[in-house]
Amino acid sequence: MVYAIGFIAQLLFSSRMVVQWVISEKNKRVLTPRLFWQLSLLASFLLFVYGWLRDDFAIMLGQAITYFIYIRNIQLQGEWTKLPRAFRVFLWVFPVIIIVYGYNNNAYDLRQFFNNENIPIWLLLLGSIAQVIFTFRFVYQWIYSEKKKTSSLPFGFWLLSLIGASLILTYAIFRKDPVLFAGHSLGMIVYLRNMFILKNEEHEVVEK
Repeated sequence: MVYAIGFIAQLLFSSRMVVQWVISEKNKRVLTPRLFWQLSLLASFLLFVYGWLRDDFAIMLGQAITYFIYIRNIQLQGEWTKLPRAFRVFLWVFPVIIIVYGYNNNAYDLRQFFNNENIPIWLLLLGSIAQVIFTFRFVYQWIYSEKKKTSSLPFGFWLLSLIGASLILTYAIFRKDPVLFAGHSLGMIVYLRNMFILKNEEHEVVEK
């Protein structure tokens, strides 16, 4: 059941990239459809639960930050207020509820995240650094989009995605985590392709 949740989350993450990739290929430029952010939010929701169930701090760390950035991008696209108010409130407080509830009911001990016998400290550091880099791509994207007042995915986003995904794949191999491995293997192809499309856009602009 735990792996099923993780695989569904990664499937949604991969689907968002495929949707973005196909639309960008058709238009010959990198675009960010609203479905990209909607799938991102749903997948983040599930992957956060997956990380919690596996006592994997590195996974929870990444999702706890990007989760709210996905919400902000949906707001920038004007789609957030179209959701039912009760559902919006739930999405905002969900990460806090699950952590506070679990801790107060002794469902887990915070020390377990840092002293998991299945994850040596060096591997935990690798996974955390990988997630920080992978997460920072959305922090960068968020700042960039706020300046432009529109949701977009710049070249730096794809470069950080490629670096972060490479490190997470390394972490997944040592962790023997098929969910992370499967999800990020496909992603690297999409990241490289979007970087190529953006470079072509820049050349076309220069030529004009």
